[in-house]
Amino acid sequence: MKQVESAEDISTLAFGFMASKALFAALHIDVFGALALGTKTAKELAAATKIPTHRMETLVTALVSVGLLARDGDLIANGPASEQYLVRDGADYFGDYLRFQIDRQMYPFMEHLDQVLVGETDGVDFASYADWMADKGQAEMFSRSQHSGSLGPGAVLAKRLALSDDATSLLDVGGGSGAFSIMFCKRFPNLHATVLDFPNVIEVGQRFVAEAGLEDRIDFLAADGMAANWPENQDVVLMSYLLSGVPGDAIPNLCAEAYRVLKPNGSIAVHDFMVGDDRSGPPLAALWQLQHMVYTPDGFGLTPGYIQSTLKAAGFEVTESRDLIPGMTKVVIGRKS
Repeated sequence: MKQVESAEDISTLAFGFMASKALFAALHIDVFGALALGTKTAKELAAATKIPTHRMETLVTALVSVGLLARDGDLIANGPASEQYLVRDGADYFGDYLRFQIDRQMYPFMEHLDQVLVGETDGVDFASYADWMADKGQAEMFSRSQHSGSLGPGAVLAKRLALSDDATSLLDVGGGSGAFSIMFCKRFPNLHATVLDFPNVIEVGQRFVAEAGLEDRIDFLAADGMAANWPENQDVVLMSYLLSGVPGDAIPNLCAEAYRVLKPNGSIAVHDFMVGDDRSGPPLAALWQLQHMVYTPDGFGLTPGYIQSTLKAAGFEVTESRDLIPGMTKVVIGRKS
């Protein structure tokens, strides 16, 4: 990892929140969607988004400076990544995940980081993930935005997890909106899934499953995964983004519970934000673990080695460990002997 070497490097890091807020603001007023129709001047872009021209000019300059937009004289255009990922209704769009979950939820949470580090959590709105999801409005926003950011990784994981045609049951623990279950069921026509999550979360998930036309193949179980009696005889147990959101001492029990409910030769897939075993990065995974700590102060910073050893202790044979979202998440796959 390249070391910070100058005062300018430190300032770039310290002012990074300004760039992220520029991105979020542009998403909220749909700058990238307006530019998907063709290049515009700042004045034309201001008119399209109903923002005063002088304010739009300042925002555009910031977005150009960080590479999200391109400028040729007076004409402004989307950068390549913005055109692919930040234009609403685009096939790869995940802007709602950024502007709702990251901007409206994760960003404010980080204001409590200092308090959490020293253990002064009385002023923190949500002391745990369970408390957070008990708030109906927060659960709705989290689940809807998480859905748009999970469909792509869900499709990738479904391709990588080689299931036989005999596999008919998937338990998606902490499955939220059902995004991963939807992608698994689309890839494996004989598979039926059960999504286990908090009641406020599955209300949103049920709507997404209905939109996907999979109500007959994806069921929901309203429960706290750490306290529930999981349904048995599963071919696959999936824990995606679950273990980073629970106290670290609960992880061995969750892995043991997965082993208990799986059929012989059943598979487990643990997908989450993981840093390398040497704990030097990568930066995105490390920063995600840092923000998770705000609402899971007793959580562990996960590594592939820790997950592998915990699965082995539960009785699993680890068959694969690899990146899923480059620089952010990894997946560890095991089999019940």
